[in-house]
Amino acid sequence: MSPDQPLALEPRAIVTDIEGTTGSIHFVHQVLFPYARRHLAAWLELNAAQPAVAEQLELARLEAGEPEASVARLGELLGGWIDQDRKSTPLKALQGMIWERGYLEGDFKGHVYMDAAERLRTWHGRGIGLYVYSSGSIHAQKLLFGHSEAGDLTGLFSGYFDTTTGPKREAESYRAIQRDIGAPGGEILFLSDVVEELDAAREAGLRTVQLVREPGMRVGDHPCVERFDQISFD
Repeated sequence: MSPDQPLALEPRAIVTDIEGTTGSIHFVHQVLFPYARRHLAAWLELNAAQPAVAEQLELARLEAGEPEASVARLGELLGGWIDQDRKSTPLKALQGMIWERGYLEGDFKGHVYMDAAERLRTWHGRGIGLYVYSSGSIHAQKLLFGHSEAGDLTGLFSGYFDTTTGPKREAESYRAIQRDIGAPGGEILFLSDVVEELDAAREAGLRTVQLVREPGMRVGDHPCVERFDQISFD
């Protein structure tokens, strides 16, 4: 796909990934993950008794198969999961809570490509429903877009989805998103940099475009663009 090859029909809704799509994957791996890793143990020690944190720690115990794990042991486990980039729902929830501190204290801002921010604003202004689907928790998604380098973008989005909806590489997750949005799959466009996610979305009936932001990326048989401003409709 290129700027002179528009997609047929403007979609009713657009669902976008974050890492490698609206923002750099390097921000997640070089800023957010190290920040969570660095503060994890001390943060858990201070906050483990809070109900929202305790709930996620219990889920982490179940996922690890260690129902009696101490907070210190959970810190070790979760730190290892961060290093593995494990797609764990309790880990993602806890990371989001830790990142909130970083955003609020101004330690960093959420990275969003300017072409993505501008085109998202344009699509919102045209009445297209915008949604986010990321492996990061919904809380983390809202923090990133609410404290982004392009300003507060949360008002552009009608909804957010994370791994509580389902794995991003399974078609049923996209069917669940379709049901939540309330539009036929053919009227929903999914944007991602990951071929397997796009394959799953297409299997569920959604339209797809791959963002190829980095040289040497694996490219599938989906329409491809390098920037959001190369996505256009008839």
